[in-house]
Amino acid sequence: MSTGQDFLTYVYAAVRPTEALRGLLNDVHGIDRAPVTLLTEASDAVAPAPSGTPAAPAPSDAAPDVLAFVVSPVPRGDFDEAALKEHFEDLRWLENVARAHHDVVQAVAARATVLPLRMATVYQDDSRARGALVRQRHVFATRLAQLDAHTEYGVKIYLPAASDPAAPTAAAPTAAAPSADAPPADQDGAEPLSPGKAYLRRRGIQHHARERVYQQAQEAARTVEAIAARYTSERVRHAPQSGALTGPRENVLNDAYLVPDRNADEFRAAVTQATQDFPDVLVEVTGPWAPYSFAMPAAEDPSPGDAGDVREPAP
Repeated sequence: MSTGQDFLTYVYAAVRPTEALRGLLNDVHGIDRAPVTLLTEASDAVAPAPSGTPAAPAPSDAAPDVLAFVVSPVPRGDFDEAALKEHFEDLRWLENVARAHHDVVQAVAARATVLPLRMATVYQDDSRARGALVRQRHVFATRLAQLDAHTEYGVKIYLPAASDPAAPTAAAPTAAAPSADAPPADQDGAEPLSPGKAYLRRRGIQHHARERVYQQAQEAARTVEAIAARYTSERVRHAPQSGALTGPRENVLNDAYLVPDRNADEFRAAVTQATQDFPDVLVEVTGPWAPYSFAMPAAEDPSPGDAGDVREPAP
């Protein structure tokens, strides 16, 4: 609960408050190890009861129209507007906050339907946060109902690391050093290969091999999409990842799916089985996750021509 001038109210998620959730939060800590509590629409944040003290009455599990924010206090000096602008350039700080935010949301998701809010959602105090909860309650309640008994899973497709175009390959060996007995020749033996022609030949072979891998990735994407049509409710297409997140491989597809819990095992098994037919690409299924990608209703689906779309690697 945030009451002092030196603290802001940080909101992790919207939920329906229940007795089980209140009990869980007794053992959950947020950013800077701060206690995590429920802030309801009509009262102050419900703090964990001290040891040995009877718990205050909690909202009924049978009251789906009652909502709460999952909150903790955070230092104003780290989370006011000016501080956030500076901290967003600090990758270590961002990583620590993102991990704490994720840990709270995942803990809540284990016991209740959760609507994750964007990282660094802060209000001046509990009263301001409560006002936001009241103003947006219809949107939150509607989306929570749509997320009931659903979980997020990710599907990513990676191409193998591109080889150095100047390096020799088994399919295109380097030209042998010229000699009187065996001059280097092209494939039909008509004339020797110069170093420049040998290089271009290797480039051509590698380019065609890369195209074949890319075509396989497209087929894998279409296969995943066909499976998803049977087992999932919604899809969000994220931009492919790059850099340290992917390592030497190239991520060409990064989709999130909202999966009914009753279908989760079959969805994972079907994707894993079907994508074994594409040995030159890596298809990775991640999750279960809290529904970060589905906090708000999905945008209009892409046109049919976008089905199975994979971003082609740069030449």
